[in-house]
Amino acid sequence: MKDLDGTIVIVFTLFVPISLLAASDSLTTFKAMKPELALVVAQASMAACRESGHQVSVAIVDRSGITQVMLRDQLAGPHSLETARRKAWTAASFKGDTRSIAQATRPGSGQSGARFVTEAMMVGGGVPLYAEGVLVGAVGVSGSPSADEDQKCAEQAAAALEEKMLF
Repeated sequence: MKDLDGTIVIVFTLFVPISLLAASDSLTTFKAMKPELALVVAQASMAACRESGHQVSVAIVDRSGITQVMLRDQLAGPHSLETARRKAWTAASFKGDTRSIAQATRPGSGQSGARFVTEAMMVGGGVPLYAEGVLVGAVGVSGSPSADEDQKCAEQAAAALEEKMLF
């Protein structure tokens, strides 16, 4: 076939049998937390922080980083809601805990450019949540006196999810 200026154009057509398009290999399935479970996980994280004497905000996001649950204790700072959400989003998006991500992306490191990703919060307090070895979401905690304390509370959320999945 030739185009308007006489150049020869080769066109390939791919024929895929309809039976292949309908095959189950063409679709994917995934596990997701129900909102009720996300709420239980968030409450466990908040309870862990309260036991340490901290008023915090907790956010749970799904595997895509979309918010499922947000809780704010009475005295947690107004900024802590957004910070918790961004920590959870970062943990889900990068599939790692934000304390480790903060270390790996320090200025001057080969991964430092990741700090420029919009919404990324490279500070401790975000932990991915897994069920049966599959990422189902992430938790973010903000409002305690340090990122290490936020991280401990977020890790309690992951432990609560694991405990719920065992029963």
